[in-house]
Amino acid sequence: MDLLTAAASGSPGAVALVVVVLAAGYAVACAVWPLTSHKRCHGTGKLRSPGGRAWRRCPTCRGSGAVIRLGRRVFEGMRSRR
Repeated sequence: MDLLTAAASGSPGAVALVVVVLAAGYAVACAVWPLTSHKRCHGTGKLRSPGGRAWRRCPTCRGSGAVIRLGRRVFEGMRSRR
């Protein structure tokens, strides 16, 4: 039986295994690629002014266009508490 089919049927062991595999994949992604593109400025670092005519630097990401992933922030917070 396929793992996803077993998980879809509601087998608790298969569901737990899928969750563990997805969490491990996200942890690896956070370790390898700690930054992601900023959603508000779409990774460009620029936004339209409130009037809509001029461009300005994105205040949230400070014009870099990248922000730290949530999982990486959690990892760094846990590491700093030791």
